[in-house]
Amino acid sequence: MFFDDEDDIFTGGSPKKKFFDIVYHANRNLVEKELDALVARLCVVENLLARHMDEETIEETVRQESLLPSKELEACMADKYIGLTADILTQNE
Repeated sequence: MFFDDEDDIFTGGSPKKKFFDIVYHANRNLVEKELDALVARLCVVENLLARHMDEETIEETVRQESLLPSKELEACMADKYIGLTADILTQNE
């Protein structure tokens, strides 16, 4: 059935899959700009953490949080993929 098609952009597939589908077909400069912004944001967050923890503690905390299945982590990642996809699509006209 068409509405259950995993490749349908509106109803099928995960936010991660949709993100990569868009990334592979969108303007390369635009995708690079969005990924640079994401990496810059990651660096800011890491710098904020480094003010309160040493590098080893940060790495151990990230490792522990990543090992446990977490609905919060999954939801956050899905939100980030959706946000990045939206940012790319709105600028890729």
